[in-house]
Amino acid sequence: MSAADPSALPTATGERLVSLDFIRGIAVMGILAANIVAFGQPYMAYMWPGGFVTAHGPVSDWLWVAQFVFVDGKMRGLFTLLFGAGLVLFADRVTVRGGSTWVQVRRLGWLLVFGLAHYYLLWRGDILTLYALCGLIALFALRLPAVHQLAAGLTVYVFGAVLNSVQYGLMWAASEMSLGADPQYAPLARDAVAMLDGERADALREIAINTRGSYADYVAHALGDHRWNWIDQFTHTALETVPFMLVGMALYRAGLFDGRIDRRTQARWGWWGLGAGTAMTLALALWAVADGLTYTGTMFAFLGPQTLTRVPAILGLAALLALWAPRATGWLGRRVTAAGRMAFSNYLGTSLIMLVVFQSWGLNLFGALDRPKLYLVVLLAWLAMLAWSQPWLARFRYGPLEWLWRCLTYGRIFPLR
Repeated sequence: MSAADPSALPTATGERLVSLDFIRGIAVMGILAANIVAFGQPYMAYMWPGGFVTAHGPVSDWLWVAQFVFVDGKMRGLFTLLFGAGLVLFADRVTVRGGSTWVQVRRLGWLLVFGLAHYYLLWRGDILTLYALCGLIALFALRLPAVHQLAAGLTVYVFGAVLNSVQYGLMWAASEMSLGADPQYAPLARDAVAMLDGERADALREIAINTRGSYADYVAHALGDHRWNWIDQFTHTALETVPFMLVGMALYRAGLFDGRIDRRTQARWGWWGLGAGTAMTLALALWAVADGLTYTGTMFAFLGPQTLTRVPAILGLAALLALWAPRATGWLGRRVTAAGRMAFSNYLGTSLIMLVVFQSWGLNLFGALDRPKLYLVVLLAWLAMLAWSQPWLARFRYGPLEWLWRCLTYGRIFPLR
């Protein structure tokens, strides 16, 4: 089997970059902390605390601030950087082993299939479809010099972030400031009202389906009311995701993840980036609180300036975690690394577990838990990830879905044990 296609050889333990696995473990755990609100409350509550079914008091407001500053956008940003680095790593290994460059395209094609299944059958907050489509675009920049990847990625990213900031900033100003009295901007205020009314109507349908409906009703809601939302997500976030994949490619080429950069330099820039990004994001969060955590205010903060303020924090965190990874050899560090090696299985497995926890035919907790209690669910899920990933990899070469994805990519059955 290996002789027919050397690129299909499994990655040996010594070939793995521990830093990528370790950071991926942190990211997949953090993504659950970001998504838990949309699992356990109406989807509109993901950004806007007013979307909660339960009361959102002062404690929950400050937890919103903490999530906004330390989690939202940061974990997905880490994952996007790693995805870009992984595209280069995979392409390099396929080339060295004499495989076809089309292996990468098939791999992303199957990821799209997994993503669509996840979207329609488990949870419409899926990011796999986004990564598959954006990954196919990012492949065109795969062979560019690292400096060109970095320059193109940051330029396009900042352009998209500024564009969103202006768009949602004007909507906020038209809705909550005197700007809405100007006939030129009145349509923006009407658009904001229409968006909120639409989200509220959909939230009522979510509540009815998730608390009294069947699994068939749940799937029908995704296939009916939200059939093409994954395309909307792609069109709205491609200018963020593709550029950050390019940045991840450049950082991998530059040696951020494998120790080729001077440790002191990397640590210094890492702390500066994390500190500056966190401080700016905190200031933005406090502004949103002072604004009353309004619908258009939180949307503006999430989709506008935060896309800029979080960039230094993401890059700084990636630099620091890459330095820490080789020394994370204790009980917890090894288990986080194992969870990262099985990030695909853990990501989809978490969606399945959350479905059971919150749907009426499971534990029926949808809309019943406030923000602090939702974080307790996150903690239990983290413990489950850490508990099963390392024992599984002690017996098997891959996580279960990683194995299936590999078999589909190469069109053959690989030994799993």
